[in-house]
Amino acid sequence: MTENRTQTRATSRSPEFRLAQGALGGLRQDLFHDAFAYRPLPPMALDGPRMRRVPERIRAYVAWTPHTVVAGWAFIVFLMGTMIQGGPAGSVLTVVYSFVPALIVLLTLVRPVLAFWASLASTPFVGVIGGGFAEGWPWSENSFLAHLVVLTVVAARTRPRTAAWMWTLTAGYALFSEFFLTRGYTTDAPELLFIAALALLVVTVVQVRRQATQEVTAQQTVTAVERSKRTLLEERTTIARELHDVVAHHMSVVAIQAEAAPYRVENPPPELEQAFVTIRENAVAALTELRRVLGVVRAEDYEAPDAPQPTLADLEGLVANVREAGLDVEKTVTGAVRDLPQGVELSAYRIVQEALSNVLRHAPGAGAKVEVSYVLGGLGLRIVNGPARGLVKPSPGAGHGLTGMRERVTMLNGEMTAEPTEDGGFEVTAFVPVIRERDLEEVVDQ
Repeated sequence: MTENRTQTRATSRSPEFRLAQGALGGLRQDLFHDAFAYRPLPPMALDGPRMRRVPERIRAYVAWTPHTVVAGWAFIVFLMGTMIQGGPAGSVLTVVYSFVPALIVLLTLVRPVLAFWASLASTPFVGVIGGGFAEGWPWSENSFLAHLVVLTVVAARTRPRTAAWMWTLTAGYALFSEFFLTRGYTTDAPELLFIAALALLVVTVVQVRRQATQEVTAQQTVTAVERSKRTLLEERTTIARELHDVVAHHMSVVAIQAEAAPYRVENPPPELEQAFVTIRENAVAALTELRRVLGVVRAEDYEAPDAPQPTLADLEGLVANVREAGLDVEKTVTGAVRDLPQGVELSAYRIVQEALSNVLRHAPGAGAKVEVSYVLGGLGLRIVNGPARGLVKPSPGAGHGLTGMRERVTMLNGEMTAEPTEDGGFEVTAFVPVIRERDLEEVVDQ
């Protein structure tokens, strides 16, 4: 009920009221919030387009140009105060009259908002000390220049909205001085407000232009990155399509040749027929997997087959397959066998499949052991093989098998090691964490 009343009260207010409220909020944020904050003016960037044109030996010094300019204006304000002495030479009032506006100009380098308030607050005191009632009020000659410099520097260091608020407050103070503090003397407020408006307008235009340039540059950078990503994606899509077409064609030829080979030999032995049957089955299975993974990039309306993804329950068939190919494999399962998430089951199957394929390619004639461990909190895998034996030479080169296994394990927040063994073989171990449904429910409840 309270929330509804608040929303009704907020929506019932006029647009003018909300505009004024937003404007006052901007004033509070720009000139009152953290007004005393320490914000030192950083040096110019050394890698900017203009800075690159400067000789490298003096580039580090040129970066401090803004600080030098502000210090130069402070020195001019100080000299102006000493030449227009508001009291006897060397007196305390003369020192205050000369130093205070100059110090306020220097204050813009470290505390810009505080410098504005200090310049506005010190104006009547400096004017009284300098005897400014006869020459101009409320700004004396040096405080007139100092306030212009302060407005310009603070506007350059903040946002355009802040510049508008500073000019408005300066104008309000000038009107207050004109009606309540002048005592009939002339005022220099119109001149200051006119010059300040021109200076702040120039600074605002420069700021808006710089901001627009930065936004355009950022947008161009984002566009270039997106274009690069799109080009890379198109290249990968093209490669995937070519891979699908080439490999699918050759695997189809292998399957057809394996099926027709027994009929070209008179009275082939059963072992040879079984070998060709195994070759054809592996070729057809590989072709099906290839179409499932890469076929989607060939056409937008491609539909993947509805065949189920392999799981750890299919490991027996995988082991039997590689045994028919000549690899002596021993499989061991420890722990309480249980159903795991589909992603874990598929990744574990692919890891074992790739590891056994590596044994066939790189360690022909060697024996292999596959250990699947259902442990508390996860699933452990270990595939180890001995050194290569026999006359068949190992397949040269290294593919992307280990990289693919690591990517699968990393995707599941697991850990994996792959390293040679002391007897010249190779060992792959992986652990994939699995959160039980009961644990998952407890995490969700928390």
